[in-house]
Amino acid sequence: MKEYRVITTPVVVALPIEDRRRSFDFYRALGFEPLGEPAEDGVPEPLQFALNDGFRLMLVPTGGFGWVIGGRAVAPRESSECVFSLAAATGDEVNEIVDRARRAGAHVVTEPGQQPWGYVGVFTDPDGHAWMVTSAPPP
Repeated sequence: MKEYRVITTPVVVALPIEDRRRSFDFYRALGFEPLGEPAEDGVPEPLQFALNDGFRLMLVPTGGFGWVIGGRAVAPRESSECVFSLAAATGDEVNEIVDRARRAGAHVVTEPGQQPWGYVGVFTDPDGHAWMVTSAPPP
Protein backbone atom coordinates (compact mmCIF):
# COMPACT_ATOMS: atom_id res chain seq x y z
CA MET A 1 0.00 0.00 0.00
CA LYS A 2 1.37 3.38 -0.99
CA GLU A 3 2.04 5.80 1.87
CA TYR A 4 1.01 9.41 1.56
CA ARG A 5 2.57 12.32 3.38
CA VAL A 6 0.11 14.18 5.58
CA ILE A 7 0.16 17.91 4.93
CA THR A 8 0.70 19.70 8.22
CA THR A 9 1.04 23.25 6.91
CA PRO A 10 -2.06 25.41 6.36
CA VAL A 11 -3.95 25.06 3.10
CA VAL A 12 -4.32 28.43 1.37
CA VAL A 13 -7.15 29.07 -1.07
CA ALA A 14 -6.72 32.18 -3.24
CA LEU A 15 -9.62 34.10 -4.77
CA PRO A 16 -9.52 36.99 -7.27
CA ILE A 17 -10.89 40.32 -6.02
CA GLU A 18 -11.50 43.75 -7.54
CA ASP A 19 -10.85 45.97 -4.52
CA ARG A 20 -8.53 45.16 -1.59
CA ARG A 21 -10.14 47.59 0.87
CA ARG A 22 -13.69 46.48 0.07
CA SER A 23 -12.77 42.79 0.45
CA PHE A 24 -10.78 43.45 3.61
CA ASP A 25 -13.71 45.32 5.19
CA PHE A 26 -16.20 42.64 4.12
CA TYR A 27 -14.28 39.70 5.58
CA ARG A 28 -13.44 41.62 8.77
CA ALA A 29 -17.19 42.30 9.19
CA LEU A 30 -17.74 38.53 9.00
CA GLY A 31 -15.30 38.14 11.89
CA PHE A 32 -12.36 36.69 9.92
CA GLU A 33 -8.94 37.52 11.38
CA PRO A 34 -6.42 39.07 8.98
CA LEU A 35 -2.78 37.96 8.97
CA GLY A 36 0.26 40.16 8.55
CA GLU A 37 1.19 43.78 8.90
CA PRO A 38 -0.76 46.50 7.08
CA ALA A 39 0.73 47.91 3.87
CA GLU A 40 0.54 51.61 2.90
CA ASP A 41 -3.20 51.25 2.15
CA GLY A 42 -3.85 49.90 5.67
CA VAL A 43 -4.57 46.38 4.36
CA PRO A 44 -2.15 43.46 4.93
CA GLU A 45 -0.09 42.42 1.91
CA PRO A 46 -0.60 39.68 0.98
CA LEU A 47 -4.23 39.91 2.06
CA GLN A 48 -4.86 36.72 4.02
CA PHE A 49 -7.27 35.58 6.70
CA ALA A 50 -6.80 32.62 9.04
CA LEU A 51 -10.12 30.80 9.10
CA ASN A 52 -8.79 28.11 11.44
CA ASP A 53 -5.47 26.42 12.26
CA GLY A 54 -5.31 24.63 8.92
CA PHE A 55 -7.03 26.91 6.43
CA ARG A 56 -6.25 30.38 5.09
CA LEU A 57 -8.05 32.55 2.59
CA MET A 58 -5.88 34.75 0.36
CA LEU A 59 -7.50 37.53 -1.68
CA VAL A 60 -5.55 38.56 -4.77
CA PRO A 61 -6.34 41.53 -7.05
CA THR A 62 -7.67 40.22 -10.36
CA GLY A 63 -4.61 41.36 -12.37
CA GLY A 64 -2.22 39.53 -10.08
CA PHE A 65 -4.51 36.51 -9.95
CA GLY A 66 -4.47 36.35 -13.75
CA TRP A 67 -0.67 36.34 -13.68
CA VAL A 68 -0.64 33.48 -11.14
CA ILE A 69 -2.93 31.31 -13.29
CA GLY A 70 -0.78 31.84 -16.37
CA GLY A 71 -3.02 34.11 -18.39
CA ARG A 72 -6.07 31.84 -18.14
CA ALA A 73 -9.36 33.66 -17.85
CA VAL A 74 -10.62 34.51 -14.39
CA ALA A 75 -14.18 33.22 -13.98
CA PRO A 76 -16.81 35.89 -14.58
CA ARG A 77 -18.54 37.36 -11.54
CA GLU A 78 -21.83 35.58 -12.22
CA SER A 79 -20.25 32.10 -12.24
CA SER A 80 -19.21 29.94 -9.30
CA GLU A 81 -16.51 27.36 -9.73
CA CYS A 82 -16.69 26.37 -6.09
CA VAL A 83 -18.76 27.00 -2.99
CA PHE A 84 -17.15 27.60 0.39
CA SER A 85 -19.04 26.14 3.31
CA LEU A 86 -19.10 27.47 6.87
CA ALA A 87 -20.46 25.23 9.63
CA ALA A 88 -22.74 26.79 12.22
CA ALA A 89 -23.90 25.21 15.45
CA THR A 90 -27.57 26.16 15.08
CA GLY A 91 -30.08 27.62 12.65
CA ASP A 92 -30.00 30.85 14.67
CA GLU A 93 -26.23 31.03 14.08
CA VAL A 94 -26.79 30.49 10.34
CA ASN A 95 -29.24 33.42 10.40
CA GLU A 96 -26.76 35.59 12.31
CA ILE A 97 -23.86 34.88 9.92
CA VAL A 98 -25.99 35.48 6.81
CA ASP A 99 -27.37 38.71 8.34
CA ARG A 100 -23.84 39.86 9.19
CA ALA A 101 -22.76 39.14 5.61
CA ARG A 102 -25.79 41.04 4.25
CA ARG A 103 -24.97 44.10 6.41
CA ALA A 104 -21.37 43.93 5.12
CA GLY A 105 -22.57 44.07 1.50
CA ALA A 106 -23.16 40.43 0.55
CA HIS A 107 -25.81 39.41 -1.95
CA VAL A 108 -27.95 36.71 -0.31
CA VAL A 109 -28.48 34.01 -2.94
CA THR A 110 -30.58 31.69 -0.76
CA GLU A 111 -32.30 33.01 2.34
CA PRO A 112 -31.67 30.79 5.37
CA GLY A 113 -34.14 27.94 5.64
CA GLN A 114 -34.56 24.27 6.35
CA GLN A 115 -33.34 21.80 3.74
CA PRO A 116 -33.28 17.98 3.99
CA TRP A 117 -29.58 18.06 4.95
CA GLY A 118 -29.76 20.94 7.45
CA TYR A 119 -30.55 24.60 7.93
CA VAL A 120 -28.82 26.51 5.11
CA GLY A 121 -28.24 30.01 3.75
CA VAL A 122 -26.03 31.08 0.82
CA PHE A 123 -24.48 34.46 0.07
CA THR A 124 -21.87 35.87 -2.26
CA ASP A 125 -19.07 38.23 -1.26
CA PRO A 126 -18.52 41.55 -3.08
CA ASP A 127 -16.65 39.70 -5.85
CA GLY A 128 -19.34 37.07 -6.37
CA HIS A 129 -17.68 34.15 -4.52
CA ALA A 130 -20.34 31.87 -3.01
CA TRP A 131 -20.43 30.96 0.69
CA MET A 132 -22.88 28.44 2.15
CA VAL A 133 -23.60 28.52 5.87
CA THR A 134 -25.16 25.36 7.24
CA SER A 135 -26.06 23.65 10.47
CA ALA A 136 -26.81 19.94 10.60
CA PRO A 137 -30.35 18.87 11.41
CA PRO A 138 -30.93 17.70 14.96
CA PRO A 139 -30.38 13.92 15.43
